[in-house]
Amino acid sequence: MTGNLYRGQAGLPFSSTLRVYEPLDAFPEEQRAAIQAAGARSASRAAVENAELLASLGRITRSGGDPFPTGRTDLVRVTTAPAGPGGTDDADDDEPVLLYCPSQLVLRAGLAANALMEGIHGPLAELLIPEEQRDKHQERIDQVKARDGSIRVHTRASTWGIPFSWFSLFMEQDHKDVVEAAGRILTVRVWAPITEALERARYAVANLALAAPDLDMLDDLAQLTEWLETFHVESMVELDYGAVADKVYPDDSPMDIRLGIECLAEGDMTGAAAAYRRLASRWIPIRQLARAS
Repeated sequence: MTGNLYRGQAGLPFSSTLRVYEPLDAFPEEQRAAIQAAGARSASRAAVENAELLASLGRITRSGGDPFPTGRTDLVRVTTAPAGPGGTDDADDDEPVLLYCPSQLVLRAGLAANALMEGIHGPLAELLIPEEQRDKHQERIDQVKARDGSIRVHTRASTWGIPFSWFSLFMEQDHKDVVEAAGRILTVRVWAPITEALERARYAVANLALAAPDLDMLDDLAQLTEWLETFHVESMVELDYGAVADKVYPDDSPMDIRLGIECLAEGDMTGAAAAYRRLASRWIPIRQLARAS
């Protein structure tokens, strides 16, 4: 990997992602050949991560001040339903079904820019992302939408920590892949079939709506559930910790979230508070790094 960027990432924010991988027939027919070809070009998962990181650094340093991806090439991650607990491999199948997650960087960059601009106005907004560049990127988004029609964004990203709502989609027995190199954990990836992830999310929403309707996490979970419901029933959901895994793994956050919600549903405020304290002690120091000098 060029420059071993994926293994290093020194000085970069911790970034974690929640991805949905769908079978090829879940995509519009006119997109399938391109998605399949892009997936076949992926030599390894590490190569995909390194290529994406290299591309993002290249956009930051490119001349002309345009920080947005052009969409000329879009990376596609490929996986199969893992065997074992939480997996859906069928021993009677001759070959496992490949599942695809396109990066969709043009759309995601536009959404991220809009979110950033919502809280910033005037000269600072122009300094961060000039209006000319925002307008130019909107043209790219319009082209993608005109070409592909209705679009579901397959990836959600979070910096400096993982939203607690994401952990509600997973359980301790789900398939995990711990990626290590040179004595460090590069990332941990956890998978769950989307049907199981949705069942867990709906359980959490139902119990929080009754026991803690004012909790911010309830709104996050409701939005997460609506998002997952747009995907194929044979999809897989992946939580990719990213470099923050080296700071928190082994991580009991999925269990703490589950126990916290169960305690709230049973009226056990002491147990719920204890679960939150465990989560806070693990994740608040990570989030504070975002404000460190």
